[in-house]
This record gives sequence, C-alpha cells and structure tokens, in this order.
Amino acid sequence: MTTQQSDAFVFFGATGDLAFKQVFPALNALVNRDGIEIPIIGMARAGWNLDKLRARARESLEHAGKFCPGEFEKLSAQLRYVDGDYADRATFDAIRKQLGSAQRPAHYLAIPPALFATVVEQLGNTGGTSGSRVIVEKPFGHDRASAHELNKILLARFDEDHIFRIDHYLASGL
Repeated sequence: MTTQQSDAFVFFGATGDLAFKQVFPALNALVNRDGIEIPIIGMARAGWNLDKLRARARESLEHAGKFCPGEFEKLSAQLRYVDGDYADRATFDAIRKQLGSAQRPAHYLAIPPALFATVVEQLGNTGGTSGSRVIVEKPFGHDRASAHELNKILLARFDEDHIFRIDHYLASGL
C-alpha cells in the first residue's frame, strides 16, 4: 500500500493551550526544517481572525524560544483561520472552502475529548472524511465504554489506517 502525504493540515482548538505550547512550535519546525508547503488551517470558536491567530503563533514561538523572523514569515504565509461552532455545519463548509483543492487533509483534534465525536460527525456530514486522516489526542474517552463508543464513531467515518490516536506527552520529547 502506498500512502500519500497529507496536502493540508486542519487543527481544531487553534486558540487553546495545546496549540500554544506544542502545535505552533511543531508546525514551525515542519515548515522550516522539513519544508512542508500546505495550507495550515486553524479552527476555533474564539471570535478571532487570521491576524489574531498569527499573533498567537508568534507569541507561542517567542515563548518557546523558537522565534526567527524569516522562519515565522514562512509559517505565517501558510496559516488560515476559520472561526465558528464545532456543531455548526457552516463552520465545516468554511473549512472545506479554505482547503481549496486539497484532497488528503489531516485533521488534528487539539480539543477537549467531549468534542471529538461532534467534530468527526460534522466532518463526515460535510464530506470532510473522504481521503483524509484524523489525529485524536489522549485522553481517548473518560472510561472504557466511552472509548469504545468514540472508536465506533471514528470507524464509521474513517478507515482504521487513517485514524491516529496519540499522546502528545510522549511525542513532546521528539
């Protein structure tokens, strides 16, 4: 099986603590060290715009001691922003519009686990799961039964090999 690379990155929870502490520095490294050139779409329900997201990304990199003006310019040029409600189809239509011609986006859920099912179902309802991947953060549910239920929801919308369940604490040392 040949796996094609994702051609866009959507991260839900773009204004949150996880994005500030880990996602922005990781994206900066991917853009500047690894040379990825894809749309990077932040989504949240914070009433922000793209300029505010870029300012938050800059603040994140400064806080992490990783800010370099030239590198930030590359990251900033790839950033997009969608503000909306996780339960509103219009939000996911706006994400689809920001994706442009992308066919294999990676959807990273840097949101509370209680919102995972809502986002996955909205992605499915708007055709956002075809050819795409989903990355969910630990904790995966709050007990065994809720983890099984969430897994059922994920598998109803994504193939198993397109679902990534991660623990960012393990990855933070990489």
